Amino acid sequence: MSKNFEDFKFNRQILNAIEEAGYTQPTPIQEKAIPPILNGQDVLGIAQTGTGKTAAYVLPMIMKLKFAQGDDIRALILAPTRELALQIEENVKIFSKYTDLRSVVVFGGIGPKAQADQLAKGADILIATPGRFMDLYLDGHIVTKKLQFLVLDEADKMMDMGFMPQINKVLEIVPKKRQNLLFSATMSEKVERLSENFLLWPTKVEVTPQATPAETVEQELYFVPNLKTKINLLKIFVEDDPDVSKLIIFCRTRVVAENVYRFLLRRFNENHVKVLHANKGQNTRINSINSFKNDEVRILVATDVAARGIDVSSVSHVINFEVPVVYEDYVHRIGRTGRAFSQGKAITFCNPAEEYSIRKIEKLIRQQIPVKDIPSKVFIEDTAYEERQAIAREIDNQKRKEDPEFKGAFHDKKTPNQKAKFKAQRAKTTGKIPPKGSFGKNKRK
Repeated sequence: MSKNFEDFKFNRQILNAIEEAGYTQPTPIQEKAIPPILNGQDVLGIAQTGTGKTAAYVLPMIMKLKFAQGDDIRALILAPTRELALQIEENVKIFSKYTDLRSVVVFGGIGPKAQADQLAKGADILIATPGRFMDLYLDGHIVTKKLQFLVLDEADKMMDMGFMPQINKVLEIVPKKRQNLLFSATMSEKVERLSENFLLWPTKVEVTPQATPAETVEQELYFVPNLKTKINLLKIFVEDDPDVSKLIIFCRTRVVAENVYRFLLRRFNENHVKVLHANKGQNTRINSINSFKNDEVRILVATDVAARGIDVSSVSHVINFEVPVVYEDYVHRIGRTGRAFSQGKAITFCNPAEEYSIRKIEKLIRQQIPVKDIPSKVFIEDTAYEERQAIAREIDNQKRKEDPEFKGAFHDKKTPNQKAKFKAQRAKTTGKIPPKGSFGKNKRK
């Protein structure tokens, strides 16, 4: 028999906030994680994005902290990106609405002064990106001696983004006696090593097999020869498919994201499409997310910085305009749709150089992505010379990854001196005298 939130013995303030937020039953990760957290145990949670894991640790944390106390933080939640940090803060504010607990969120990309001023007023819960947390701590704006909770959210992403040195520094400056919670979408070797150093006899809760896409997401794969044909195929989905009501288009690089955004702007306008990548200012990024979340725009073009931490309901489609090179990011991207047990569709465009990554992704998710034919009305463009060369070079690199001895079409070319030495070496072994001028530069006659 499935639980309801009353079964966790939450106080009336929390239950009222849960009810007001529209939640009726706990999700599987909440059912499994909340009891051990309330009991004071360290928890290692493996859960896909969109499964309600933020509430799984925020609700029991609020219950245990109870009310505002002093000026120094008692709970620290570390997140890899500012988007996720803002999303967590929103959850904290929703669920602590009827308590007097104070929360502050800090992240890079904007000046630290306003954040330091907020902290000076006192805070119980701090949500932070690791770099900005250490900056503010070293400047004397954060005191950790009263810390009771330390949470690492999206730990696998933190490992991928190189935050391990900052996390180690954080572990050195927080009290030894504390409750630790570590949440991750995948259980990579790095996360496993971190959990061994970070957690004390943890309770492990896992709600889906690692790196498994949600069953509510229908997946499709299109093999597309080049960038221009990808644009032509994208046009079909954004203009002709009536089922595409709310769409996120993921690109690997800022340059491609910006180009796709400009293409869509020419076809629509800013009332229909927004873009989200690291070159955009913080306010622009927040406005883009809010416009998309509030149904003010239908299409959001984004890089992987936005693959986690955007909690937007009713996204009907995700299009992977480019295949991610961090294979776990495929799961996070497509997890933006099919949330809260509703149906969604994830479509991937794959050029010849990206097929290698698709095979690795299929191995990771332990399933084949169904392949669809490009619709007949999509014009198949010729691949430009530069793109053809780039694709061939990338395929060579992939073959070299699998076989270090592989010599492809793009192995390093020899300099004239190297060629001369090579000829001389060959002449020694064959007994033939190299032609005049083989050593150094030929003299003009």
